[in-house]
Amino acid sequence: MHTKQRFYTPEEYLAQEEVAEFRSEYRDGEIVPMTGGSINHNQIAGNVYAYLKFILRKTDFKPYIGDLRLLIPRYRQYTYPDIFLIKGQPVFQEQRRDTILNPCLIVEVLSKSTKDYDRTDKFRYYRSLPEFQEYVLINQYEIGIEQYTKTEGNSWLFRAYEADTKNIVFASINVEITVEDIYENVDFNLADTER
Repeated sequence: MHTKQRFYTPEEYLAQEEVAEFRSEYRDGEIVPMTGGSINHNQIAGNVYAYLKFILRKTDFKPYIGDLRLLIPRYRQYTYPDIFLIKGQPVFQEQRRDTILNPCLIVEVLSKSTKDYDRTDKFRYYRSLPEFQEYVLINQYEIGIEQYTKTEGNSWLFRAYEADTKNIVFASINVEITVEDIYENVDFNLADTER
């Protein structure tokens, strides 16, 4: 017997999320549990966040990691980017202090279960945010970084960084980081057991 899929309102999702043990994303009526993070995923996200936090201190850019929710109004999506930057003050969803609307740069660490979604639909949703200028995807299973930077005329420039790359520049904030710093303490031998 086929059971009908239940659709939730944003209000039902937010109420459930406040008491849930594990985080979920909201995709236009559907609540999707987030996959568990791996040690490499955590290490990469932590490395990038720590670097940005240090290098951007005393500037107008503030990095955030993991637990702050992002609302994408046009597509009725709530998501938790691995890392994002806000220029100036955060713009919050009305009557909330845990959901923002105005990231300028988003970094996602790719997992086997989410990499296709991160590269396609999720990127399309993110592009609907007016302040959004740059998207960086980092492979946790081998050295590989994909960067999308918004250019004039609402076009997006793509750059790929492979194992022979020394540095990458976050173009929207003009900050350079070495690939070695991004992957510090990452053990690719652990990748076979991770999602």
